[in-house]
Amino acid sequence: MKLKSLTTLALALTLGTTALTLPQTADAHCQVPCGIYDDGARVQSMLEDAATVAKASKMLAELAGKTDAQSINQSTRWVLNKEKHAQSIIDTISDYFLTQRVKSSQSDYTERLVKHHAVIVAAMKAKQNADGKYANALAESIEALTAYYPVHRH
Repeated sequence: MKLKSLTTLALALTLGTTALTLPQTADAHCQVPCGIYDDGARVQSMLEDAATVAKASKMLAELAGKTDAQSINQSTRWVLNKEKHAQSIIDTISDYFLTQRVKSSQSDYTERLVKHHAVIVAAMKAKQNADGKYANALAESIEALTAYYPVHRH
């Protein structure tokens, strides 16, 4: 009986310490009300992501039709980057702005909701398409948010 208890204890300790040693990620501004917000910086970050999406679309157009291994490799890398940065925008809007900054108590709630949703839709379309017009529409939809979140100069 003692051996079984010791085995169970050893297993519990192993499982418990394994969770502590595995790599952990911490996303900035989860839904803990820390009060440290820089909304303008978040918008600027999304604009940088949108610029990357635009650059990727441009580079994909330049590489279109090329069949050498290096061009295919670069095309793949640009697609992956375009996807990553568009998804980052979607995540920022969803996890940060819509959960913490757009509130039903705001007098212009519907307008804000529509504009934030437009960013998500534009990012989704930019992921799905390589045409630069989708990247431009994404940047424009983010720009529409700057009135709500001015950049603070320190």
